[in-house]
Amino acid sequence: MSSPPLHASPIEPTAAPQLSGWPLLRLGFRPFYLGAAAFALLSIPLWVTMYLGQWNLALALPPLLWHAHEMLFGFAVAVILGFLLTAVKAWTELTTPRDAALGALALLWLAARAAAVTGPYALYAVLDLALLPLVAAVLTRLLLRARNRRNLPLAAILMLLALANGFFHLGAAGVLEMSPMTPLYAALALIVMIECVIAGRVIPAFTMSATPGLKLQVRAMVERAALALTALALVLWVFAPATAGWGMAAGVVLSLAAVVQAGRMLQWQPAITRRRPILWILHLSYAWIPIGLALLAAARLGAISSSAGVHALAVGATAGLIIGMITRTARGHTGRALQVSRPETMAYALVMLAAAVRVALPLALPTWLPLALVLSAAGWSVAFAIYLYIYTPWLLQTRSDGKDG
Repeated sequence: MSSPPLHASPIEPTAAPQLSGWPLLRLGFRPFYLGAAAFALLSIPLWVTMYLGQWNLALALPPLLWHAHEMLFGFAVAVILGFLLTAVKAWTELTTPRDAALGALALLWLAARAAAVTGPYALYAVLDLALLPLVAAVLTRLLLRARNRRNLPLAAILMLLALANGFFHLGAAGVLEMSPMTPLYAALALIVMIECVIAGRVIPAFTMSATPGLKLQVRAMVERAALALTALALVLWVFAPATAGWGMAAGVVLSLAAVVQAGRMLQWQPAITRRRPILWILHLSYAWIPIGLALLAAARLGAISSSAGVHALAVGATAGLIIGMITRTARGHTGRALQVSRPETMAYALVMLAAAVRVALPLALPTWLPLALVLSAAGWSVAFAIYLYIYTPWLLQTRSDGKDG
């Protein structure tokens, strides 16, 4: 995986393990990327058929809560864990879980997804709540051992995600008198913050490395302002009371965050990447963050429904960055060139099209929501089917250069 900038470890690196065992379980990105892509392919068409009344499935949760929860804690979290379990090895030069330990983590993720559609609810909740604290503990131990404190906030965000997941299940089970959607919005906000942090490291670096002579002028003040304003805006969006005064305050801060995020993105010169799909997908996906913040601002000011902003962040930004990163990092860590094929470029375009249709069509014509769901689900599913067709053999085989990982 092409990871955020590496930092020399102050301790002696562990010896690289010999090539042994099943290639799928040699590094975290392999099982989690494969599982996330397969889950994405299957779960969205299932959700749309249930929403349209074409299929009645006895889920552990109401269908809407299942869809919202599983897109965050089933799909997005799987990719985040696969990325971090791989990146932390590069950052610390210490071995992250592999073989049986990695297989156990992947099976725990898979068991929770299966329990959501087979029940009972208590089993689903227990399985679903177990994974994030386990991985956060493993990554924290490795980062502390390597004295790599710069990346400890990412492990802390995993624990905050675990906390949000806990509140979700308490709300869904009726133990707490709260809407289960509130912790789901908090989880989306945390995932967006992870994207803002990681994108700020990798997108400018990737752009410069692919463009000879390019030196981006990334101003630290803009970077800090974008992160701080976005964090504050998302906190207000999730937790501010639904009153006129707080709604106005949240709308203003969300609008400011959108403007600063757009300025941040422009520093990275996205237009220069138009001939490099493996780069423009990252820039274009990141553009959905200021769009999403602006739409949430409009929703807080009473102009539109919050659904448009939520899906701009969840489909446009999150799924877009995911399809961009799981192609780039899987290519890099299977020993292949960082140059995508036409089918992969089509997958990028389909995810962006799915986001645009899901966000824009219901805004323009609310009665066309069912059509928007069908069209966006079709584009989404074909995109992840393309990914699985190309990458499944690579993820199941030893690296093309024979190295470990």
